[in-house]
Amino acid sequence: MPEKEDRSIGELIANLASETGTLVRQEIALARVELGQTAGRMGRNIAQLAIGAAVAYAALLALLAGLIGLLARSMDWWAAAIVVAVAVGIVAAVMISNALAALKRTELAPRQTVQTLKEDAEWAKHQVK
Repeated sequence: MPEKEDRSIGELIANLASETGTLVRQEIALARVELGQTAGRMGRNIAQLAIGAAVAYAALLALLAGLIGLLARSMDWWAAAIVVAVAVGIVAAVMISNALAALKRTELAPRQTVQTLKEDAEWAKHQVK
């Protein structure tokens, strides 16, 4: 291959265009991988949120049946139902809050792709010089 100084402007531009095309394809592939990983984490967090909600519902049903019956021995049944509902509501709120906090911490931006795009821009500047 001829030295950089010996190549014509047309050859340099063609070479730069070819390398830039390859670079863009590689960046797109990297972005796809990163976004796929992010989607996987979000899917797991959403599943945890759904499971938490289902567990809260099951707990509500079980506690309503058991605790209302137990508490109804010492108070009116409607008061027992309110006490049980408040307790189950607190548990559900904690589970849902934890899952939502995990979702908020999920990074959506493909950081590695952004970093390599910056590096590629620097590389392209040096190639033009």
